[in-house]
Amino acid sequence: MKFIIDSIVSKLVRRGNLQITFCDGAITRFGDGSGTPVSIRLNTRGAQWGLIIDPSYYLGHCYGTGDIEIIEGDMYELLKTIFTGNPDFQYYDSRWNRLLERARFLLRWVNERNGLRRSRSNVQHHYDLTGELYDLFLDNDRQYSCAYFETPDQSLDDAQLAKKRHIAAKLLMGRPGLSVLDIGSGWGGMALYLARYLGAKVTGVTLSNEQFAISTARAKAEGLSNDVHFLLEDYRNAPNTYDRIVSVGMFEHVGRPNYLTYFKKCSALLRRDGVMVLHTIGRTDRPTSNNPFIEKYIFPGGYIPALSEVMRAVEKSGLGVTDIEILRIHYAETLRHWRERFMAQRDKAKELYDEAFCRIWEFYLAASESAFRWQNLVIFQLQIAHDPTVVPLTRNYLESGENCLKARESDGRGQSPGARKFPHEASF
Repeated sequence: MKFIIDSIVSKLVRRGNLQITFCDGAITRFGDGSGTPVSIRLNTRGAQWGLIIDPSYYLGHCYGTGDIEIIEGDMYELLKTIFTGNPDFQYYDSRWNRLLERARFLLRWVNERNGLRRSRSNVQHHYDLTGELYDLFLDNDRQYSCAYFETPDQSLDDAQLAKKRHIAAKLLMGRPGLSVLDIGSGWGGMALYLARYLGAKVTGVTLSNEQFAISTARAKAEGLSNDVHFLLEDYRNAPNTYDRIVSVGMFEHVGRPNYLTYFKKCSALLRRDGVMVLHTIGRTDRPTSNNPFIEKYIFPGGYIPALSEVMRAVEKSGLGVTDIEILRIHYAETLRHWRERFMAQRDKAKELYDEAFCRIWEFYLAASESAFRWQNLVIFQLQIAHDPTVVPLTRNYLESGENCLKARESDGRGQSPGARKFPHEASF
């Protein structure tokens, strides 16, 4: 067993400084001694077999149970050592891993068949955790999706504000009073932003009891209850039609069997002259299965799509894509902020839950950051419409729109008679 692990890790870690202590006390060192030292201990034979059979699941699982311990360094440094130790070695191309991947791929239709009841259960598994947990590491607006870093040293709060601004500019909110559907409205930050600064009439739908209660209370506290309404409802049951649709960080929960249903519903909900913006995690390689650890512990029923899978469903729905933007390192930086904040407040998280929970979340945040920084995960921002002529010929409107919104934010004023106007707001 030790021989197999040594053989695999020696190919993975040519550079770096990794030490593994096995359950019988044997020690092996890997790498060239450069970089941050990382030392782990495999406490059980089960952990050793797990790393051989399916490391993408068992590394996180066994760390959560305590069967794997980090003696020196931390989980992020361990994953960094693994992912950067030998970029030329493609471990997941081995015959065994291809078989595992094939089996997971064939089971995807079972795992991702998210009907109304299962969708609600999946969402509540993660998003109905206490808000005190999310306050430990999210920004002040509780944006639980990729931020938009205009500069490398921008703060998390400012980058999350920039994300909302960037999406709002893509929505082309050319006049006040536009109706907006926010699919997967979370704690309400995006909906409240559109109402506050653009005079939108927003309906947000969520399946999380916790998020519904908090977002509704926020709208009332900000005096926006007449402009923003939140519903504890599935998007498939969303009422009415809308001038604009926005969906940020929700599409990952739809599941491949429901992609066409999702976009056909959006097509029916979006008015003929409307614009939709979809912000979702995606992958830059071929379609594949979800990470098994994330599937079990963090986001059951979720899936990260390849662009080809999204485009195929859009094309069949009657909608058309008018713009695609790929955000690359932005989510890695967002997750870095979350991970560092979580670790700084880890003792408080342990008071809320327990040590196993904290270990699982350590791995979740570190592995997610690693996937965006060194693997194939990115953010897709798709602008979608029925009529391509409703979108300007060039992207110049984005900069001017964002500058206008910055001015409104700075003034502390929203869509009032004295608020600055977008260049294309000729009607008011």
